[in-house]
Order: sequence, then structure tokens, then C-alpha cells
Amino acid sequence: MTTAFLLLAAAYLVGSVPFGYWMVKWIKGVDVRTRGSGNIGMTNVWRVVGAGWGIATLGLDIAKGAAAVSLPRFFTPGDNRLEVFCGLAVLLGNIFSVFLKFKGGKGIGVSIGVFYSLLPLESALGTVVFALALGLTRMISVGSLLGVTTMAVSAFFILGKSAWASGLALFAAIMVWWTHRQNIKRILGGTENKVGRKKAKN
Repeated sequence: MTTAFLLLAAAYLVGSVPFGYWMVKWIKGVDVRTRGSGNIGMTNVWRVVGAGWGIATLGLDIAKGAAAVSLPRFFTPGDNRLEVFCGLAVLLGNIFSVFLKFKGGKGIGVSIGVFYSLLPLESALGTVVFALALGLTRMISVGSLLGVTTMAVSAFFILGKSAWASGLALFAAIMVWWTHRQNIKRILGGTENKVGRKKAKN
């Protein structure tokens, strides 16, 4: 029980590390939450300080998710349920960061790391849908929403609703839709940012 608690706490803290926020603070000396869309993830970091730093933010967020799921694999091998709960903890840490007064990112990068570790096939299907949606709409938000939804739905069809990983996939999809609620308003209003086009209003 003590080991499980420590692993869950470690996963939450790993998820809480706001790499995008810290990098922009270090590079430009500004709070990325006051620029662009106000998010601390890849897209806004890219917008504020450039593509390289945005890609680095995504890579580090993915690494956070994968690392959190790997913790129980190393310390308690075979405990699949604890892997899922560590995935949940790192996702919650990213969205409700203890370093940012329990505010944080939208959970996309971390979800990629978590679900490619837990559900590689379902995540691959979600990635294909993400790429197609991005190509058709040029909106990263649309691709993210449809991609995570595809991953969650396919998990239920492939694994069944009783699997712990399926439940986490559904929870992640709900959280991603919730954290993208402002994007959804902009999508419906026709003002959402598109790849390759600068918007005066974010």
C-alpha cells in the first residue's frame, strides 16, 4: 500500500511539472499564460517562442506520461491496475498542477505518453484520426478532440467496458473535451486558430 501511494504521488508530481511554462519564463521572462491562447502546452509555446520550443514541450509532456506509467512496471511488475492509476495521476497532475496553483495544461501531450504505453493500438487509431482531422481543418484542437475520442471509443470496442484502461481512456477523453471548452467555442464561432494562418484574436 505504501509503495502504491508513493508511486501515485510521484506520478502526480511528474505530471505537475509545467515544462512549457518554465521554458517560456526562462527564454522570454514572461508568463506564457498571458500570451496567445493562455495555455502552457505545445501549440501556445510554439506561438510565443517558436517551433523548436513548442516541439520540445510536446516531447517532454509525452515523456511525463510514459514515465509515470513505467514507474509501477519497474517497482511492482504485473500490477496493471496501478499502471492505469498512475496514468490517471499524471494526467491530473498535468491539468491541475501543484506548481501553478492547481491549474495547468490540456492533457494532450501527457495523454499521448500514457496511452501509447497502455493502449498502443487504440492510440495509433486516434493518431490517424488526429492527422486526418488536422489535414482537413488545419485546427490542432479539432484533431486533438477527435483523436482522443477515437482512442477512447476503440478501447471500449477492443478491450470492453470492464477494462481499467478503457475507463481511463474515457476519463481522459472527457477531461480533454473539458479543457478544450474555449477552443470549442471558437470552433463554433469560426475564430479558432488554424495551422499556417495567424489570427488577431485567440
